[in-house]
Amino acid sequence: MKLHDVKVHPEADRLAREDQLAWKIAAVAADPVEILPEVTEMIINRVIDNASVAIASINRHPIVSARDQALAHARPGGATLFGLGPDVRVHAEWAAWANGTAVRELDYHDTFLAAEYSHPGDNIPPILATAQQTGKGGADLVRALATGYEIQVDLVKAICLHEHKIDHVAHLGPSVAAGIGTLLGLPTEIIYQAVQQALHVTTATRQSRKGEISSWKAFAPSHAGKLAIEAVDRAMRGEGAPSPIYEGEDSVIAWMLGGKTAHYQVPLPEPGEAKRAIMDTYTKEHSAEYQSQALIDLAFKMGKQVENWDDVADVLIETSHHTHYVIGTGANDPQKFDPSASRETLDHSIMYIVAVALQDGAWHHVRSYAPERANRADTVRLWQKIRTIEDKKWTERYHSIDPAVKAFGGRVIITMKDGTVIADEMAVANAHTLGATPWQRPHYIGKFRMLTEGLLDASEAERFLEVAQRLPSLKPEELAGLTIAIPAGNLLRGVPGIF
Repeated sequence: MKLHDVKVHPEADRLAREDQLAWKIAAVAADPVEILPEVTEMIINRVIDNASVAIASINRHPIVSARDQALAHARPGGATLFGLGPDVRVHAEWAAWANGTAVRELDYHDTFLAAEYSHPGDNIPPILATAQQTGKGGADLVRALATGYEIQVDLVKAICLHEHKIDHVAHLGPSVAAGIGTLLGLPTEIIYQAVQQALHVTTATRQSRKGEISSWKAFAPSHAGKLAIEAVDRAMRGEGAPSPIYEGEDSVIAWMLGGKTAHYQVPLPEPGEAKRAIMDTYTKEHSAEYQSQALIDLAFKMGKQVENWDDVADVLIETSHHTHYVIGTGANDPQKFDPSASRETLDHSIMYIVAVALQDGAWHHVRSYAPERANRADTVRLWQKIRTIEDKKWTERYHSIDPAVKAFGGRVIITMKDGTVIADEMAVANAHTLGATPWQRPHYIGKFRMLTEGLLDASEAERFLEVAQRLPSLKPEELAGLTIAIPAGNLLRGVPGIF
């Protein structure tokens, strides 16, 4: 990997294209490197993971809305939609919209956290949809997804968005554009323009993840993927983009991020170097914000030591800056203590999550967020006693570049009314690469079967798993098999809109 210095340049100091970050990203995308076997295997795992969470959310309101919108944009030979068979095709950008929303809704797929945070699996729906529409095969898709993961992870390692209140999908637009560039074998010049366009149109504020969190949290990444497909299409037709998008006087860095004195160092693979960033990412065993994964596992263990929850006087969580200020009491969001809050808000409240995990010793993507669960009187009383503080030790581990040190956990201290203290800590979730039970292919398949049980015919579930595990050898006509059909009549329809 090579570190690239990125900073604002005045117009008088014209920055050559080859020295711009967008060009360097495009050059990585255009580099036809071989894909490592372990990267291919992990891509298959994440394709299965995405499908499982998409089907689990298939009839939730945002997904119904997005699917109905997509169905209004039919296209023979286009892309498929989760829930419908391979014969139903829509325009690729609308499939990306609907499928990306389904994948993101439950906050239950993969994650990467560094200077910024991300869900790199959000690259899969738009790149897959484009592959289906353009007649690409499984090997092409694998190469493209390796690029999408690589670029997003590398940007996330270097450029913090949230400290400037910019939503993390600003790194997703460029990564999807780059991945599609790899998929289609586009030259560096076209990918460069597409990356710049995609970044320009996918920057938005973090209000989507603040206060009363709405369904837009699920729509934001699918919107970025949709816009990235459109950006590549325009660039292929010869259209240009705002340039230099990262380094210009009125660029994203100059006015949305660190400003005209900011200096970033972005790691990117050297020419000929394998794209292996997906191996640095991790998925979720529990349907909640990733920073809660280790704390949920820890709460399962600690909850067994408490007999009466009303005997608890205080619960303190010592954790990282991000966990404290984004999903903890440092956010100063009263909604994080509101039993009537939306599911999207509750899964961004570590106080609620720890309260339920302590009491139940289990976590479920539906039952743990149900209104009756959130309103249970003893849970509400315990919930109100939980607070977070930042511990510099956990912040340092959060930001460490050493994978053996990097961690997203914390320490939980339960003080009982009689003065007894129960304290323990956990650095990484059980499912993490360094955790107690690091996930392998059988875990992903188990998650798929658990989340789709009762929603799919057993034969359809097995068909999808068989096709997904043959991903690298799939012929173009087989790529439509990477969808899942729900039994006829079981898909909800929403209210009409404009389309």
